[in-house]
Amino acid sequence: MATMREVAELAGVTKQTVSNVVTGRVPVRPETAARVRSAIEELGYTPNLVARSLATGTTKTVGLFVPTVVKPFYSEIVEEVEDVLEQHGYHLLLCTTRLDGERARRHLAGLSSRSVDALLIAGDSDLIDHLPLLADARFPVALCAWESEAPGDFPVVTIDYEQAGYLAGRHLRELGHERVAVLASLPAHASRVEGFRRAFARDGLTVPDTSVFVLSEPTLAGSAAAARAALAADPALTAIFATHLSHGVLEAATQAGLSVPGDLSVIGHDDMQGSWRARKALTEVVFPKQEMARQATELLLRSITERAAPTNSLQMLRPTLIVRESTGPATGTPAADAGLATDA
Repeated sequence: MATMREVAELAGVTKQTVSNVVTGRVPVRPETAARVRSAIEELGYTPNLVARSLATGTTKTVGLFVPTVVKPFYSEIVEEVEDVLEQHGYHLLLCTTRLDGERARRHLAGLSSRSVDALLIAGDSDLIDHLPLLADARFPVALCAWESEAPGDFPVVTIDYEQAGYLAGRHLRELGHERVAVLASLPAHASRVEGFRRAFARDGLTVPDTSVFVLSEPTLAGSAAAARAALAADPALTAIFATHLSHGVLEAATQAGLSVPGDLSVIGHDDMQGSWRARKALTEVVFPKQEMARQATELLLRSITERAAPTNSLQMLRPTLIVRESTGPATGTPAADAGLATDA
């Protein structure tokens, strides 16, 4: 492997000049920097990141916690964070909690040795109880995609999830729907349900607890089962709002012989898979995931540059309703006509 000394000799500069070009800490004249970069490319020189971190006190690495990379929501966040970091010369250290609280605790504890310059935590379902481990962290920490109330003094860049539920509810009300059901992962998505209820309350209508069906498991099968239960519980149902895994509702409607949106309107969030999009374009409340990830990452990078912890703040980005093919005006009582039986 080529060394920094060899790069310096080929470029006709000192080792310190090579270091300044590599780290970007000290400005170097453009023509000199060009010679150094040419020598680096010619020799195939790779900086020793460990040695550089010892010399500079930084690792040029930012950690990112996500529950999973299987779901498109989180995979898009990961890609956006990585893109922003790459633009600023930083590397990404990715940790997945896999909805395992103990796994999350181990990862957080392992970061206490300052193996990263900053940490971004996306998603709150399995980390709330372990955030106190970061109370004395020597690196900036920020939260994003946080739906519950965030403990501590960490800055949060997230989405207005309550407004997302409200947008879904107002859309159905404008179409004349009154007999509706909500499928939700509770308590995680409680704010979405609250927003949906607020939209109906604006017209003096109530969405009772009996119309809210909790997903037994965060899977396609769990969503379809909850949809079947909702359709069987209310024969006059004309619309379903799903806070998660909306494609399971479409599957249940198809199995019941119901047309969407002729018999049943379906509205959800942007968690659809491509194959289902091809079958029926879903009306969705879309989250600004990339913008959220970008703002949170840039907040941390500013904190690293300024050598100061980010101030405690809350930035909430607005969701957007995209109307497609799965919602239409309220009609008769399709569930009763289909002769649905209770499916526990």
